[in-house]
Amino acid sequence: MAQGATIYNFDINLSDMDRAIYEQLALRVAQHPTETMEYLLTRILAYCLEYREGIAFGESIGTTGGQEPAVIARDATGRLMLWVEVGMPDADKLHKASKAAERLVIYTHRDPTNLKNNMRNKTIYNADQIPIFSFEYGLLAKLIAKTERRTIWDLSVTEGQIYLTVGGETIETRLIEDRLG
Repeated sequence: MAQGATIYNFDINLSDMDRAIYEQLALRVAQHPTETMEYLLTRILAYCLEYREGIAFGESIGTTGGQEPAVIARDATGRLMLWVEVGMPDADKLHKASKAAERLVIYTHRDPTNLKNNMRNKTIYNADQIPIFSFEYGLLAKLIAKTERRTIWDLSVTEGQIYLTVGGETIETRLIEDRLG
């Protein structure tokens, strides 16, 4: 019998002062058996940092053969506004997504240099316009140590700095931005 997904519940108080977004999020997130905790937490952080109306987790892991993004957002008319990839996405998928979505962004829990090197000499529409975001070294390890099946985060963003309080500890970090092309 195949192992099922592990369900995590995140209650997140999101205060993104840079974008004037203040929300209480109750996320029920399934971790597929092949998904690492680093990937899962990067997905959740990407969801929070890209939060907007119509946002949802894609069914990218284990169910759709990786054809959907990790995070997606559509407007009220169904137009694809946001496509978020996590980790080391496929160049063909990025090429298609760049044409289809208003905004395509990559959040990686790995070295962004490796991602850029893997994409070198690949055809990706508007590659120079695709941002790659990563986190300062050690952030994900700290979050993994504090993540339980039910976790509460206070996540604030101001002037590009991220302040994340979890388990009574506040972790300060910055989002590191690069470009694919």
